[in-house]
Amino acid sequence: MKLNSNNNISPNLGGKRPRFNIYWVWALIAVLLVGWSLMGSSDVAQKTNWDNVKVMIEKGDVQKIDIINKESAEVFLKPDKVDAYAEQKEYKGLPKQGPQFVFNIGSLDYFQSDFESTLTQYKQNVPLSFESRRNMWTDLLTGILPWILIIGVWIFIMRSMSRGQGGGQGGIFNVGKAKAQVFDKDSSVNITFKDVAGLEEAKVEIMEIVDFLKNPNKYKELGGKIPKGALLVGPPGTGKTMLAKAVAGEANVPFFSISGSDFVEMFVGVGASRVRDLFRQAKEKAPCIVFIDEIDAIGRARGKNVGFSSNDERENTLNQLLTEMDGFGTNAGVIVLAATNRADILDKALMRAGRFDRQINVELPDLKERAEIFDVHLKNLKLDPNLDREFLAKQTPGFSGADIANVCNEAALIAARNNKKQIEKDDFLSAIDRIVGGLERRNKIITPTEKRTIAYHEAGHATVSWVLEHANPLIKVTIIPRGKALGAAWYLPEERQITTKEQLLDEMASILGGRASEQMNFGKVSTGALNDLERVTKQAYAMVAYYGMSDHIGNLSFYDSSGQSDMTLTKPYSERTAQEIDTEAKALVDSAYQRALDTLQAHREGLTRLAELLLEREVIFAEDLEKIFGKRKGELRKEMEIEVDESFDETEQ
Repeated sequence: MKLNSNNNISPNLGGKRPRFNIYWVWALIAVLLVGWSLMGSSDVAQKTNWDNVKVMIEKGDVQKIDIINKESAEVFLKPDKVDAYAEQKEYKGLPKQGPQFVFNIGSLDYFQSDFESTLTQYKQNVPLSFESRRNMWTDLLTGILPWILIIGVWIFIMRSMSRGQGGGQGGIFNVGKAKAQVFDKDSSVNITFKDVAGLEEAKVEIMEIVDFLKNPNKYKELGGKIPKGALLVGPPGTGKTMLAKAVAGEANVPFFSISGSDFVEMFVGVGASRVRDLFRQAKEKAPCIVFIDEIDAIGRARGKNVGFSSNDERENTLNQLLTEMDGFGTNAGVIVLAATNRADILDKALMRAGRFDRQINVELPDLKERAEIFDVHLKNLKLDPNLDREFLAKQTPGFSGADIANVCNEAALIAARNNKKQIEKDDFLSAIDRIVGGLERRNKIITPTEKRTIAYHEAGHATVSWVLEHANPLIKVTIIPRGKALGAAWYLPEERQITTKEQLLDEMASILGGRASEQMNFGKVSTGALNDLERVTKQAYAMVAYYGMSDHIGNLSFYDSSGQSDMTLTKPYSERTAQEIDTEAKALVDSAYQRALDTLQAHREGLTRLAELLLEREVIFAEDLEKIFGKRKGELRKEMEIEVDESFDETEQ
């Protein structure tokens, strides 16, 4: 029981009232139509033909005949003759009232002529009348049914658009509503920071925001304020979105997740409306977190969208986002997380403190972090017990978390393809080769001359990289086509933060070792060095124009880290400087090429042995190069340093 506003007791019906459904109306109409047809079917004239009616006229049993719409004829029997016909078996159910028979007349002119001749022949007097009759149901269907269909289709389209716009009341009128997913206590996320391997520094800053939401008094007592926003920046696949999912799983506050592209719409003003609606919902549930993935979709610097007017929809959306994050109105308790891999193109007003107080760099994982990521992705795989996970981490420099997940999956597929019971080391190495170089194409048609050229080309790369001290250490060389490459050499680069000029020069000589080997052994060059020339040219120009490694140009760098130069049509240097940069870059490439030639000439015997071994085996490894050339200079120096350190330690003791 409950009291109403007049303090009268009214019963509480408890259950919800059934909602009105338009289908109930259609069902009622169908029932009425069926009932009407059943009720009206009791006295229906029986069908006959003109020959039978002639017999009835001859006997004098017909009272009159009515022609309906010039198509059919209704036959009325004389009242005293109806019972006699009804008793006959063939006329069982004959109606007592109204027309007893009906038949189609065909051609009206022919029927009238035949009717008159029949009356004359049998000397009978049967009145013939004409009647125009309209069918109520036919008129109703032809007049109302099209409108019913139009209204029904319109209702169906409106409901479909309502579901497409995220449901709710209003249908298409909800186009300005935000499409954010809301995670709260009723819809929990199972991912936590324990599921995110690596990213230790990023997790520290993110966890501080989560801790502030859980224990705000600890910070407020010291006068600290909660950060208004944090921007996750890093290459693709490094775990930015995964980190945001972990925040949703760790924080005991509502979490709104939306993509930057969800704000962009073909209708003018929709993006700004969705931003307003998103922050309105967030303020209602504050304290909360709003996560905008791929924010560069709406956060691009204003005034640089070539081909758009000043009233660009994307700029209007960004303006509204800037206002909501830190405008005239208060926005307490709403923390904005965003992720992007193109922070250089974001608007400066969006990046300032007060909107995004923190910019958290999510970089590619180092050796230790890769090992942790492998531990996460190898949990559900059936592995060889002797598999060394540290070895896998060493074999994947520069791989992101997404790449490592792909390696683990590819290794499982390769092992299954070979009908193995467990995933072994070779499967992981094949998976890494598959991702780095592409799929093997053993059926590709290669002539013996081309194969020999490819072998000496790859042997040239391997020889120069092995002999030069600062070049990247080589893992293996193959002349089996992979992807678009006819041959490939795998290196294991050192994980260093800075690179010296000597290291860059050695790498350039190593890259040009393939073409130098072709020139030295065959006296001609081929198109196979296209990728090598592209890489070495870019590296040479970077050394001269970016890194200041040219003695002639000096310590000048024309690199623009802000990305502003992409929108300009002029160079930041004069034509004379451009010519000098071209000259210096060419000199670096020529010097590296000559150095590769000299190195190969000094180790020509080893180069030949290596190339012939490649033609025989198709794949060779670092152990084979060590047998031919001995240990690399860098490895010898490291061994000497270790021996010196050990002797020093013994002396000190």
